[in-house]
Amino acid sequence: MNAPAPTAWSLERDAEGIAWLSFDKPGTSANVLSAGVLAELDGLLGGIERELPRGLVILSAKKSGFIAGADIKEFTQLTDEATGYTLTRRGQKVFDRLEALRCPTVAAIHGFALGGGLELALACHYRIGVGDERLSLGLPEVQLGLHPGFGGTVRTVRLVGVRPAMQMMLTGKPVRADQALKIGLVDRLVPEPELRAAARACVLHPPARRRAPLAERVLSNALVRPFIKGTLVAQVAKRAPRAHYPAPYAMIDLWARYGAHGDASFDGEARSMSRLFLDPTSRNLVRVFLLTDRLKAQGGKAARDLKRVHVVGAGVMGGDIAAVAAWRGFEVTLQDRALEYVEPALKRARELFDKRIRDPQQRAQALQRLRADVAGDAVPEADVVIEAIFENLEAKQELYARLEPRMKPAALLATNTSSIMLEPLAAKLARPGRLVGLHFFNPVPQMPLVEVIHAAGTEPDGVQLATGFARRLDKLPIACRSAPGFMVNRVLTPYMFEAMLAATEGVPLAAIDRAAVDFGMPMGPIELIDVVGLDVAAHVGEIIATQLQRPVTQIPRLTELLAAKKFGRKSGAGFYPWQDGKPVKPPAAAPAPPDLVDRLILVMVNECVACLREGIVADADLVDAAVIFGAGFAPFRGGPLTYARTRGIPEVVACLTGLAARHGPRFTPDAGWSALAGTGKA
Repeated sequence: MNAPAPTAWSLERDAEGIAWLSFDKPGTSANVLSAGVLAELDGLLGGIERELPRGLVILSAKKSGFIAGADIKEFTQLTDEATGYTLTRRGQKVFDRLEALRCPTVAAIHGFALGGGLELALACHYRIGVGDERLSLGLPEVQLGLHPGFGGTVRTVRLVGVRPAMQMMLTGKPVRADQALKIGLVDRLVPEPELRAAARACVLHPPARRRAPLAERVLSNALVRPFIKGTLVAQVAKRAPRAHYPAPYAMIDLWARYGAHGDASFDGEARSMSRLFLDPTSRNLVRVFLLTDRLKAQGGKAARDLKRVHVVGAGVMGGDIAAVAAWRGFEVTLQDRALEYVEPALKRARELFDKRIRDPQQRAQALQRLRADVAGDAVPEADVVIEAIFENLEAKQELYARLEPRMKPAALLATNTSSIMLEPLAAKLARPGRLVGLHFFNPVPQMPLVEVIHAAGTEPDGVQLATGFARRLDKLPIACRSAPGFMVNRVLTPYMFEAMLAATEGVPLAAIDRAAVDFGMPMGPIELIDVVGLDVAAHVGEIIATQLQRPVTQIPRLTELLAAKKFGRKSGAGFYPWQDGKPVKPPAAAPAPPDLVDRLILVMVNECVACLREGIVADADLVDAAVIFGAGFAPFRGGPLTYARTRGIPEVVACLTGLAARHGPRFTPDAGWSALAGTGKA
């Protein structure tokens, strides 16, 4: 006989007649709502209806949290609106059945309740949360190009009101314990050991059910909704154009039409979701989400025994790497030529901890884990030694000659170089295989990507250790072969230099930036150069061009600004003047030429194809991931190679050929396009 399939739900009834329904999806670290899980829940609810308990408590058996949301992979299998509508309505009806139970129902929440998990909790009569810093309640579907689909667009508005509900749904940001209680998302907060007792008390002595305050309910009146809709649309338009991100506007439209009233609002939600499932933005954002999961799954337990980190170089990059490592639990020492160079980094670390660590005790502990070490006394005890000094081969080699003899044999030596290949850096080391690249991106606390650089002689366990270390810093690691500029800087450099060439031809700086932002880049390339630093951009561009045996692009205006010590944001002026950390941009005096977007974007995409052909990363998905997470390539387009595939590879190659004829051989299509076209996938 075949063994029965493991079940996700476990139902027990106690002596007081309370039913305890525990969720523990087999084979996963976090609970997610798949079609099978919902079908099983539906069957259990049928039995509960027939033998009604005194009350029902739903809780999670996972340590990680309540429910993380729906099974995203199921969304990728939808091929038509009818199937998407059926899937959504089926989930809605299960939650409707839960809400209609004729006994008190309580969601007992610890950790996270996100997406469909929070929608399930909203279908319960009461919600009790563990009031610690792990509690995170949110509806993040907009980050996938979707909106809540199991009744969330309706029940959230009904419970907390349109303004708090829209804030949650339109931003996708979760709310923490205190805020959740304040807006009425939870009825009560308790310490974790008291969660079951509080749920039991709620069943035995049910309080009045919460609903949105009267002032919020008035806003959902049909006469008022058009005015509120205009305000909401204006707020969203500042951050996300409708053409690129339709989901937030669909949410607003749903509320404006139905006001979260009546059964029609649920049906409207399902029909809207069925359309968004097939929208290119949603398809691409779901793909990006799955790429994130792939990167997070790396490293395993390779770095679990690492405890001490020593960073040499207390500049912006080195100091911030040290701060993030201390934040994530490592004992960190920071070395530079003198204490006066380390102190600014310690000050920035304190500011970071003040912003990111809510608990005062944990904040103090993070500060204690980070200390200055000008003499480098901690090198012999360090598990990881990170070099983050300026980009000069000889200087780095000289530093390694002093560090390596003092390091533990098993310790990892890592460089944060942004452009110098590993082979020359390792040439004079006694154990060159222990050197890896850990290329972080600025600003380190915000940028998720770390390029893990390896050469032919790099020890495989060193790469695994570096990857695991990056994951312990909560970063997304991508293994890159040692090559000029690695992956991200290799493709960003032609993008930035093409922008400067366009400016040399007389295209207004603001028009260049606007063209890139309208395409979906987080900032324009001219502003990016100012942020990176003109000196850094010029130096890295020269190194990459030289190593690739290409001519160094000459930009007269760049040379003039460098001679005038105008390095960009850090000096107060570059291509733009800077005030209060923001560029002062003149209005564009003339429109951008019609081929400008293709010049900026396709020169970058073409370089991505070259990187794939050369095996800089393992596959096309990792090319897309690197450029999305490291360079901010428009995520709703799915990455540069996905963008090319969507647009059509023959069209892109033809466009590059035309650009090469008009603007020069830098646009000549790379030889890798033919292989990419032959794979049938990007």
